[in-house]
Amino acid sequence: MAGTSDRSTPLQAQETAQLEEHLQGWKEVILAVDQVLRWQKPWFPLAVIGFTTAVFLSLYYLDPSVLTGVSSCVVILSLADYLVPIIASKMFGSSQCKVPEQQRFHEICISLVRTYNRFVDFWRSFFHFKERRPKTYFVLVISTLLGMAWIGQQVHNLLLTHLIVTFFLLLPGVLMCVSKYTGMVRRLFRQGTKKD
Repeated sequence: MAGTSDRSTPLQAQETAQLEEHLQGWKEVILAVDQVLRWQKPWFPLAVIGFTTAVFLSLYYLDPSVLTGVSSCVVILSLADYLVPIIASKMFGSSQCKVPEQQRFHEICISLVRTYNRFVDFWRSFFHFKERRPKTYFVLVISTLLGMAWIGQQVHNLLLTHLIVTFFLLLPGVLMCVSKYTGMVRRLFRQGTKKD
């Protein structure tokens, strides 16, 4: 993207340091969630699917109103924001992480900053596209929204949301597996071309 190049490395390093400082109380939880999302154990994908299915089945069973659902989510997030750092410091102690864990936490923070910057750059380029080609923008947005409305009409919204959330939670593990196997295939092709 064009916008990514104008973000200097010192600015990205500063944003990463600020994010690391802000998430310091969540470090152990973030590292554990990272292991689950990257499928460090073979049963983690099933655990992710089971967890999301249990959450969405409970939502389906309880059938809360929008106001109740939003306020319940905000209460849960507020409690987690307050309690998780306290509980994590008591459980894991205030001792420093090992070097590999600290390095992985730093990599996660870099990845989050890069993802945020890509999203902002995409958002900006989307509105630049609107200014440059308004008719194409209009046709693209309207057709996309109509397609999404049709899909939303055909599939129950909670099922559709469950599938989307599960897809995004499984995506990091899928990408890791794909990169692992494509790397193996590349090595095999290199070995094959060297023998010829």
